[in-house]
Amino acid sequence: MTAAVPTVSDADAAVILARCEELARHSSLTDGIERTYLSAEHAAVNYRVAGWMAAAGLTTWQDAAGNQCARLSGRTRGLPALMFGSHLDTVRAAGRYDGILGVLVAITVTGRIAASGRPLPFALEIAAFGDEEGTRFGTTLLGSRAVAGTWLESWWDLRDASGTSLREAFAAFGLDPAKVGDAARAPQELVGYLEAHIEQGPVLEEENRALGVVTGIAGARRFLLTVTGSAGHSGTPWPRRRDALAGAAECITTIERIARAEGLTATVGHLRVFPDAVNVIPGKVEFSFDLRAPDDADRDRGWTLIEAALTDICATRALHLDSNQVHEAAAVACSPRLRAAIAAGIRSTEGGAEAPAEPAPRELPSIAGHDAMAIAAITDVGMLFVRCAGGISHHPDESVTSADVALAVDALEAAVRALAADYPAR
Repeated sequence: MTAAVPTVSDADAAVILARCEELARHSSLTDGIERTYLSAEHAAVNYRVAGWMAAAGLTTWQDAAGNQCARLSGRTRGLPALMFGSHLDTVRAAGRYDGILGVLVAITVTGRIAASGRPLPFALEIAAFGDEEGTRFGTTLLGSRAVAGTWLESWWDLRDASGTSLREAFAAFGLDPAKVGDAARAPQELVGYLEAHIEQGPVLEEENRALGVVTGIAGARRFLLTVTGSAGHSGTPWPRRRDALAGAAECITTIERIARAEGLTATVGHLRVFPDAVNVIPGKVEFSFDLRAPDDADRDRGWTLIEAALTDICATRALHLDSNQVHEAAAVACSPRLRAAIAAGIRSTEGGAEAPAEPAPRELPSIAGHDAMAIAAITDVGMLFVRCAGGISHHPDESVTSADVALAVDALEAAVRALAADYPAR
């Protein structure tokens, strides 16, 4: 049997994966990956990515919010741009591909188009966002919200675990807080936004598909819930106990029960117990609560049911419940125009853009949030999903194949060409 001859796309995929490995070395952890907004590691990856952008023939700059950006002009100067985007920050103990893969695929696709000598009827831009995960300051999408012009003044007082405020971190990074608005883009400057991202779910792998078309992104609400009781000696009789941890435990299992029944996605991922001593009844417990659904009305109805149930639990146990919403993002529908272009791009990897594909490109929703949610405030958005092993993400075992990455590059380039072919003459 003759071995398959490596293609240009195979070589591009190998470069992308090698670059993912290189960026993984820029971490605040010695035993894993963590890269947060406005950190030394953020500055280091911006510098490295800027070099790759420039080598691809693009004009580069760091914007007023610390996002690393690049542009390839179209047929004439000053044309609106089709923007590619994803993020370079990570969660704690992260994988190598969440966000990062999308940035590097975008550089490769834009570099290919630059090298082709076939200018487009629009410009291409890349935004490598500095904060999507919210790991450092607790509020997600800071980078893309700045570009969308939806930055909130209240964020300046957010503080990280060491007590550094967002305003202070901006200044330490060499940015001027007063100029963050300069990062905002106007709708007329853009013709759309495309983001390639690992699926963060098992659907594509289970169906033996490399790529998928995202139909929309689930709306999310996040809360910090606090259950307050009374600390006391572990010898306190049962009738006199006001155990905040026992109450919080019942609240957490109730969240799971209601969310399952309502078809919602709910996660409690963080919990703090006070005073946190082995022989003391907990007097206070704080825990996070993340609630998501493809439809905002379903999500909000679920929260109403859950809040009522948790309030009843705490009242029965003589506890007090406080809820503080720390994040809300509306559900986003992906543009039919961009979905069609991505589907055409996927079909082109299966034997030709016009050839009927069996099965047709898979369409699926994203339960995870993405920068596209923020950018939807100023332009149409579309997303390409890439299969990841076991659907595992936000974990060191995050994994993609070189073959799938090669297909993603080909499909995204074909999607851009499809959009260009249908773009109105200007």
